[in-house]
Amino acid sequence: TTFSADQVDLDYSNPDVFLEFIKIILAYIHHGARYIRLDAVGYLWKSLGTCCIHLPETHAVIQAFRELIQMIDPGVALITETNVPNRENLSYFGDRNEAHMIYNFSLPPLLLNALMQGRADHLKTWMMSMPPAPIGCAYFNFTASHDGIGLRPTEGLLEDGEFATLIETMRSFGAKISMRSKADGSESPYEINISLFDALQGTAKGPDQWQIERFICSQTVMMSLEGIPAFYIHSLLATPNDLDGVANTGHNRSINRHCWDKQRLDALLSDPETPQSIVLAELSRLIQIRRQQKAFHPNATQYTLHPENPAIFAFWRQSIARDQSIFSIHNLSDQPHTLRLSELNLVNTDSWMDLISGKRFDDLHAAYELQPYQSVWLTNRPYYDQASIPEHRDLQFLYEA
Repeated sequence: TTFSADQVDLDYSNPDVFLEFIKIILAYIHHGARYIRLDAVGYLWKSLGTCCIHLPETHAVIQAFRELIQMIDPGVALITETNVPNRENLSYFGDRNEAHMIYNFSLPPLLLNALMQGRADHLKTWMMSMPPAPIGCAYFNFTASHDGIGLRPTEGLLEDGEFATLIETMRSFGAKISMRSKADGSESPYEINISLFDALQGTAKGPDQWQIERFICSQTVMMSLEGIPAFYIHSLLATPNDLDGVANTGHNRSINRHCWDKQRLDALLSDPETPQSIVLAELSRLIQIRRQQKAFHPNATQYTLHPENPAIFAFWRQSIARDQSIFSIHNLSDQPHTLRLSELNLVNTDSWMDLISGKRFDDLHAAYELQPYQSVWLTNRPYYDQASIPEHRDLQFLYEA
């Protein structure tokens, strides 16, 4: 098997196997599934004498699944999960004939590192290298999942010293590090197993008082990016590390698969002073604001900005109809920093306001102080009309302005 004894490899060159899998997909659709996730699909096809990953036959099978879904129910989306370096991951869009969405695996480790270091440089470099998703396709943006934070997408982006600092800092925050065997027999870190909330309890300098603000900043960055944001339930609930789960199961990934006691969770969410209550309330508010803005359409324009201050991560989104702009600005550090609005080249004939705070910006040459981990959604045209929310019942929203 490629992974473990409980995940057997199937021979898709056998027509009976292929047809059986099609029946499984059809059964899920019949029961109302709207999203079909192909887990570790890069390893689908096996062929002697090859590396058995990303083979042409694998892409052909995905194309067949896409064609089948298109005929049966165009409202179903196909999502490929391939935790590999970015260039290989992008290949699963095909020629708009494979995945509707691909997991954006580079985002979690690079965003985590940026918030740990208080710098946006690697995040900016990666973002500038990302091509726009084809119309009708989208990046599936996430920061945490039931698995750990994959490290392979950082290859070629983080220097060895920075990578080592990331690993050691996460260990100090309670993380378990899963290793993979390399061809030469050596091992290298493959995955950081940790609750994202606890991963953001501090910086490379150690834990601090900014855990909640830093965590909300991470989710606001994700919500701002081109594509479709996805939230792991334990991110919405600010769940801490489950070290007892690791001890009980012997599996590192159990650290981020906590099973909440309902009464305990209800009590925490009812107390406005707990991290769980604060995080869920603020993320719910931000989601409600975000889903009404046309400039956050999955295929809306995205352009990386270059503030002089390396702690500030900023980019511009523009709606497909070009009637709304949003400047998404984030202080990634534990110190206040000054943003000069003149760096953004705002159109001075428009009125500008921050969707998050409600603050209006009348002097476009002024300097604005960003508090630690503060995010700003600066727009010329705020939308609060429920009618502007795209219809997600089918994938037509990916084609519409």
